[in-house]
Amino acid sequence: MKKIAVIGLGYVGLPLAVAFAEKREVIGFDINAKRIRELNDGVDATREVSSEEFAAAKGLSFTDSLDAIRECEFYIVTVPTPIDAFKTPDLTPLVKASESVGGVLKKGDIVIYESTVYPGATEEVCVPILEKVSGLKFNQDFFAGYSPERINPGDKEHRVTTIKKVTSGSTPAIADEVDALYADIIIAGTHKASSIKVAEAAKVIENTQRDVNIALMNELSMIFSRLGIDTHEVLAAAGTKWNFLPFKPGLVGGHCIGVDPYYLTHKAQAVGYHPEMILAGRRVNDNMGAYASSELIKAMIKSGQTIANAKVLVMGLTFKENCPDLRNTRVVDVINELAEFGCQVDVTDCWANNDEAQHEYGLKLIDNPSEGHYDAVVLAVPHREYAAMNAAQLRTLMKEKGVLFDLKGVLPLGDADLRL
Repeated sequence: MKKIAVIGLGYVGLPLAVAFAEKREVIGFDINAKRIRELNDGVDATREVSSEEFAAAKGLSFTDSLDAIRECEFYIVTVPTPIDAFKTPDLTPLVKASESVGGVLKKGDIVIYESTVYPGATEEVCVPILEKVSGLKFNQDFFAGYSPERINPGDKEHRVTTIKKVTSGSTPAIADEVDALYADIIIAGTHKASSIKVAEAAKVIENTQRDVNIALMNELSMIFSRLGIDTHEVLAAAGTKWNFLPFKPGLVGGHCIGVDPYYLTHKAQAVGYHPEMILAGRRVNDNMGAYASSELIKAMIKSGQTIANAKVLVMGLTFKENCPDLRNTRVVDVINELAEFGCQVDVTDCWANNDEAQHEYGLKLIDNPSEGHYDAVVLAVPHREYAAMNAAQLRTLMKEKGVLFDLKGVLPLGDADLRL
C-alpha cells in the first residue's frame, strides 16, 4: 500500500491523517514545530481528534522535516486558503505547500489537493509550481487529484469518514486511483467527478449556497425588526412546511462560509462576469456585526443607559459554538463596533485560546465575569457551557437596567431583551 504524506495538520489534515493511519502508513507534515511537538505528545489543540482515535491510528507519525516525507507516494495538501484584507484569495499557503511538495516529488507520485480553491486553481497555479520545483512533467512523471475537504469543525457526528467524498484526478486512471484511495476509508461513499475543475467548483458552491441563504435570513431579520416581529418565531412557523430550508440569521465567519464565495467571485470576474447575487449576499453578511451592535446600542438607550463607557460583556469569540477555532470570527466586528460607540467591552470564551485571541485580534479574554457588573450581555457564541445557562443566570451578570442580547436565538422566546 502506498505511503501517504498529509501536508498541513489543522482541522482538516489531522482527522484525515488519523483516518488513513488506521489502515496504512501515514506521515503528517506541518511547518509549525510546536504543533508537531504537541501531536507527538498526543495533544490536539483543535479538539478534533480524541485520544482513542490517536491510539487507533497505528501507522501515524508526525514531522516538520521535508526529508522525512521523501519516500511517500501520495501527497495530500490540506493547508488553509484564506482571503486578504481586500477580500481576494490569498494562495500563499497553497503556493508554499506546493513548493515544499515539489522539492520531494518523484516519478509516479500523486499530489492531491483538498484546500478550497476557485475552479482551475489546481492545474493553473499549483501544478506549474510542482513542475518548476521538481523538474518533472505533469501527467507523464507525476499526477494530480482534487478531493475537497468537507470537515465541519466541532461536529462530532459528521466526521471525515461519514461524509461523502468528492474525488477527481488529472487522468481517468488517476481519477480511479484517487477514488479508490478515499473509498478505502470513507464509509459514506465517494462521488468521482469528471474533472478536477468540476470537483473544485462543487466545493466552492457548497458554502456559497449556504452564504446566500443565510444572507436572505439576515435581510429578513432586518425587515422583521422594523415590523416588530420576532424572526425566529416567523421561521418556526414557516418551517412547518416540508420543503422550507432551515437557515437562521447570524454572523457568518469561519474559514469556509465567509471566505469561499470570494474565491468564486474572484474567478468569475477574471473571466469577465460580475456576479450580483453572491456579492450582494456577502455585503449583507459582512455588515451583520455592525447591524447587531447598532441594535444593541438602541436597546440600551431605550432602557435609559448612557452609552459612553457602558460596560458590555461578550460571551464567545470563536466563529462557531463548541469549537476553539478563531479564524475569521465575525464576533470581532461586534466588539469593535461597540468600542467605536465608546463602550468598554469584556470578552470571555471558555473554548478559545487566550494567546491566540491576543495574537489575532489584540483581545485579552477574561475567565470569570463579575456579577452585577455589566450594562449589557451579548450571548454571541452558544458554547454548551453558555447554552446551559438560563436567562436568569445570565442576568446575574448585569446591572438592573441591563440588556440581554441573544445573538444566535438559543434562549426561549421572550427570555432575552433582544435577538436577531
